[in-house]
Amino acid sequence: MIRLLIHDAAWRSISTAFGSHRDQVLPLVMDDAGVITADGEVVANGASQADIAWLSGGLYYSGAMRAFALELVKATELKWVQSAAAGFDHPLFKGIVERGARLSTSHAHSEPIADYVLASVLDHFQRGPDRRAAQARGEWEVLMFKEMWESRWLIVGFGSIGQAVARRAQAFGARITGVRRNMTPHPLAERLVTLADLADVLPTADVVVLTAPLNDATRGIADARFFAAMKPGSVLVNVGRGALVNEADLLAALDRGAPEHAVLDVFQTEPLASDSPFWSHAQVRVTAHTASETATVDERNVALFLDNLGRYVRGEPLLNLVDRAEVLGL
Repeated sequence: MIRLLIHDAAWRSISTAFGSHRDQVLPLVMDDAGVITADGEVVANGASQADIAWLSGGLYYSGAMRAFALELVKATELKWVQSAAAGFDHPLFKGIVERGARLSTSHAHSEPIADYVLASVLDHFQRGPDRRAAQARGEWEVLMFKEMWESRWLIVGFGSIGQAVARRAQAFGARITGVRRNMTPHPLAERLVTLADLADVLPTADVVVLTAPLNDATRGIADARFFAAMKPGSVLVNVGRGALVNEADLLAALDRGAPEHAVLDVFQTEPLASDSPFWSHAQVRVTAHTASETATVDERNVALFLDNLGRYVRGEPLLNLVDRAEVLGL
């Protein structure tokens, strides 16, 4: 019998669709108090023998997260963990993979995050704040704006999220350069480069989007040198990790006009302090790490977990399996 560690809310979301697995998978259900039950009976220390686990979306924001993580640390028989998150830079994931378990992540966030990026950049290009201010004043004001057509986008981190952004921007006639390690040509990018090439491509980019994972190579990558190479009047969007950006350097760069505008959904410290200068900066749009907050993300995560659970039970390849070397930074 395969023992599955799962949060109570996640179990309720899949219980009706779980019928085909009941003879092979035993759910170990943890409530918000950290109490684990199996078939309605309290289990003492049973989760430490879990074979698989689902780090569902709601779990990350629940009272059970700490207890759940501790059970994963103790789970000596753990073989596979499905995460509802796209990133894997948290030390918990490294510990899981170091002990030999496989980790699969989710791309469910890619579509809404890409929507957020395009909406934010379009609003800036179209001078949305100026248009709304003119309407509020009751003034018939003619405002010139910037077209997306032939704009150049540099997407740093050309994975699932970066490609979803590229697909939308390309539909508007934008020209895409993707930054990743794999140089195999991709239909959504007219050019692919590595991190080592950033200094050459930053000066040509109208929009720079950070969607890269956080690791030793990317931590603080957007620093004074990065901003000094950016094109005057350009836009920076960070939907990756707050620690990708040196925030003091960004504030100084904004005052120089390169970038001209920053869209920030993530920060080094969250929640963002109430006295942070980003809140009131005229060239900054702040959101509270909510670029992917839609109801359909949960629906896609449920569908992905059930699909992968079926694959695991049948011994088939798992979807979105993360390379062990990437998690460990090798």
